[in-house]
Amino acid sequence: MTRYALIGLGNMGGGMAAVLAQAGHQVQAFDLSPKALERAAGSGASPSGSAVEAVRGTEVVLTMLPAGTHVRDVYQQAVLPHADPKALLIDCSTIDVDTARDLARQAHSAGFAAADAPVSGGVAAAAAGTLTFMVGCPEQDFSRVKTALSPMARTVAWAGEPGAGQAAKICNNMLLGVSMIGVCEALALAERLELDPERFFEIASASSGQCWSLTAYCPWPGPVATAPSNRAYEGGFAVSMMLKDLKLAQGAAATVGVSTPLGSQAEALYALFDRLGYGEKDFSSLLQLLRGRLDQLA
Repeated sequence: MTRYALIGLGNMGGGMAAVLAQAGHQVQAFDLSPKALERAAGSGASPSGSAVEAVRGTEVVLTMLPAGTHVRDVYQQAVLPHADPKALLIDCSTIDVDTARDLARQAHSAGFAAADAPVSGGVAAAAAGTLTFMVGCPEQDFSRVKTALSPMARTVAWAGEPGAGQAAKICNNMLLGVSMIGVCEALALAERLELDPERFFEIASASSGQCWSLTAYCPWPGPVATAPSNRAYEGGFAVSMMLKDLKLAQGAAATVGVSTPLGSQAEALYALFDRLGYGEKDFSSLLQLLRGRLDQLA
């Protein structure tokens, strides 16, 4: 049994806490939301009254928070001053690379082993313990990080030195956002050309257009039973979360002077969709905007 602290019990953090508790680990959990704490208690975690209380006496401190400013605040006010000096610090939030690297420097200066380890897989994978973690940390620390994350993971991949996990996540999600738009455009065009979209799915899945956004997460209801398109686009990867990641990618691209025109256009399109009020729907629901069938999302 490992003693974990888990700070941030939203859709992802709540699922992670439940998986750890069900695996027999002790989980000291904290969130500002009383309802989130109540759900964590129901899944076997031990609610804490504060982040400081959560980190005390634990071996692994996990954070899953909305943005870099939240992670910085929790690290500076609770984790670095109050965690056991031998604790392993792992931030699983998706934040900007510069903040991740700065926090790693602060943690290492204070004597902690630390890693950035954002996740891929969404809410379903968090609840099932099948997440992919993209880890940025000194190579000599990776084995320890992998052991700590494995109860929640299908894959734990070392991306490189501190900050590399965040770089991998935002690059991956920029690619995902762009590819999903392409799939949605192709399906909308197929329909308008009187080609059955499900027949197009069968053909493209065996042709050069094959990609994960089509064959594993098809935005057209029907072909992929597990896709959010078959659940009214609920319970997947929210438009607002994709927009957040695309903004991080565009900020990083501007910082290092890299041109990402498709990433920029993807950000603009998801921003429009979010402003229309569909930020909580799965990002594949963009198909209905392109079809002119927003009534399908009512």
